Amino acid sequence: MNRPGPVKPAPVSLYARREPVFNKRIDGRFRRLKWAVMALCLAVYWITPWIRWNRGPYAPDQAVLVDLAHRRFYMFGIEIWPHEFYFVAGLLIMAGIGLFLVTSAVGRAWCGYACPQTVWTDLFQHVDRLIDGDRNARLRLYKAPWTGAKIARRLLKWAIYLVISFATGGAWIFYFADAPRLQHAFWTGSAAPVAYATVGVLTATTFVLGGFMREQVCIYMCPWPRIQTAMLDEKSLTVTYKDWRGEPRASLKKALARPGSCGDCVDCNQCVAVCPTGIDIRQGPQVGCITCGLCIDACDRVMKEVGRPRGLIDYATLEDAEREKAGQPPSRHLKLIWRPRTIVYFTVWAGIGLALLFLLGTRVHTGLTVAKDRNPSYILLSDGSVRNAYTLRLRNMEGRPRRMTISIEGLPGARMWSDDMARVAAAPRLVREVPADETRVLRLYVVAPATSAAQEFRFHVQAEAQAREQAAAPAQFDSPGGAS
Repeated sequence: MNRPGPVKPAPVSLYARREPVFNKRIDGRFRRLKWAVMALCLAVYWITPWIRWNRGPYAPDQAVLVDLAHRRFYMFGIEIWPHEFYFVAGLLIMAGIGLFLVTSAVGRAWCGYACPQTVWTDLFQHVDRLIDGDRNARLRLYKAPWTGAKIARRLLKWAIYLVISFATGGAWIFYFADAPRLQHAFWTGSAAPVAYATVGVLTATTFVLGGFMREQVCIYMCPWPRIQTAMLDEKSLTVTYKDWRGEPRASLKKALARPGSCGDCVDCNQCVAVCPTGIDIRQGPQVGCITCGLCIDACDRVMKEVGRPRGLIDYATLEDAEREKAGQPPSRHLKLIWRPRTIVYFTVWAGIGLALLFLLGTRVHTGLTVAKDRNPSYILLSDGSVRNAYTLRLRNMEGRPRRMTISIEGLPGARMWSDDMARVAAAPRLVREVPADETRVLRLYVVAPATSAAQEFRFHVQAEAQAREQAAAPAQFDSPGGAS
């Protein structure tokens, strides 16, 4: 008798097919806030490279420019040089702490309003409504067979996607070169290959991420939701469904037939219909909730229509939700925001900002670096004196040429000359002009009496007629008795 073998379990797929989200159009205070933030973000992104800023005849006149060729970063009246990268690092740290501050205070407000993925997804969803209609019309079209009319609508919509994506990628390259000149070079085919490659990559990523992946980026690809979720606590403002007030759910007809036995939620699913990520906020906090508040607008409108108080879905903290559930009045939102945790974040954030402003206000626009020749470390001259050679880099960080006086401190009897002059003209001081916004490399020879040991001294640079604009750099003078 043959005995049956063990039953093999059915294979389990780790891949879930994406269910597209067709969110419904809604109007309300949070929708209008999203409109305003989206308009501001897009305007800043697309307009900023075209703003001009007069820095004089020797510097670029683009207000915001990342000049990789000359290793400069310009932002209106601020110019950052490579050795001042700590300013950029400080701004990045401020941005990170700022996200921590926003998250601890108002939850995932960054994700819901200002994140680039949110802004461009929102823009593409408005294109969907323009071409395909609102939610129900888009659902019908999605389920309809592929006819000529459906193909035409899809091609038109995707063409608009592509135009927006191309404008997105095209605007990015203008931050790295003079925008008017680069635009002319781009369309005439004379721009650098990296410009076309950058536009192509950014166009493709915007088209795919904003047009087709949308909520998948927020739920699966982006690490920030996981980080934010770990940062939230019971005092953080989040979009909350007040289940003690809404449950048990019932349609309006059933609720009227059984007064007092049903909650305020009429189970209309409008909160789900308007959600850009397609979640049901009534199931509690979820990683897919970007705290945009559109479900609040939808629920408030329904509550108004059925004659019930607004706020069934609202911004609230877990702690405040428990207070309301117990019948106590909710706390003021300003009190919830200004608490020890957010005050610490704000203090650190503001402290870094003030430190950067102080450094920016007290920095000098003159720099000096010195490199000594090591082979040979010195040369003994026929008159018994010793010569050392150095390479100086004089940095002029102003938008105009400046004359700078180079002197030696701490080396008695020292004189110097450069490659562009004769040795007989050697002097304790030299004056050289440094071009605007450039670093001039100067080869200097220093001669001094021989000593029994190496001597430490300093090169000093002073900008002409600017007492504050000076810099110094240490150096070593080697002699036969003490060369290192």
